[in-house]
Amino acid sequence: MIVIENTCSRSILQTENQLFRNDQFFELRDIIYKNSGIYFNDNKKYLLEGRVTKRLVANYLNSVDDYIKLIKSPEGKYEKNLLIDSITINETYFFRAEQQFNSIENEIIPDILKHRSCINNNSINIWSAASSTGEEPYSLGIFIKERIQLQYPGITFKIVASDINREVLETARKGIYREYSVKTLTAYYLNKYFTRIDGAYHLSDEIKKMVRFVQINLYDNDLVRNMNYFDMIFCANVLIYFDAASKEKVVSNLYDSLNGGGYLMIGCSESLHGVTKAFRLMHLKGASVYKKE
Repeated sequence: MIVIENTCSRSILQTENQLFRNDQFFELRDIIYKNSGIYFNDNKKYLLEGRVTKRLVANYLNSVDDYIKLIKSPEGKYEKNLLIDSITINETYFFRAEQQFNSIENEIIPDILKHRSCINNNSINIWSAASSTGEEPYSLGIFIKERIQLQYPGITFKIVASDINREVLETARKGIYREYSVKTLTAYYLNKYFTRIDGAYHLSDEIKKMVRFVQINLYDNDLVRNMNYFDMIFCANVLIYFDAASKEKVVSNLYDSLNGGGYLMIGCSESLHGVTKAFRLMHLKGASVYKKE
């Protein structure tokens, strides 16, 4: 039994088996899809129900129909964004894709710089395109600080991190983490780049200053169009939430954001097979990545 303190919500939450009507589910699914590209299959209806139920309680609403009316209204734009925020999953930790880092150091960066020497550009631009609470871009910052900058002292590394969810971006900017987020870090990294205060790990300003955070919906062509001239884009475990058409759209935008010879890194369980033929799949020693020819 679900217990809700807010009495105005009891009419819609009497039992844990209470379901939305199909027409309500379809309409909410369409609204989310049109605004984010995230698609809920029929077998994921229960997930959407859980998220919407919490938003009903937060807005003191008695019915799903009232909630749909709210987010479709001009004054409901902010609430619609909050709904999309609530359905994004943000589980991550430092150096989650550690197998990619050796490839970045030994193969990808040397290849980029070899190409760049022809055009006399002394910066490498990196985009963490679904950065969540910041563990991925900050891992890149630590990695660059520890293993890359000494090898290439004349190169400037710029890291931009983005997410659709404003709340997780605020968490990322603070750079304060719990045990789960730092579980893979060595004592050396923890002692050098973090200060432990009341059980939380506070990231050093030295690393935080290396990353610029921006809110971007990868499904928004206009926003992504402003993200240009990147040498590496990290977009792990994001495409699994899109249907085929949305994947094609998002991947096409990411392709346009890369420099020629740039690299796209997705999740180890993801693939661009059937999505696009624009990239060349590269099987490197530490990971499989996609290169823009």
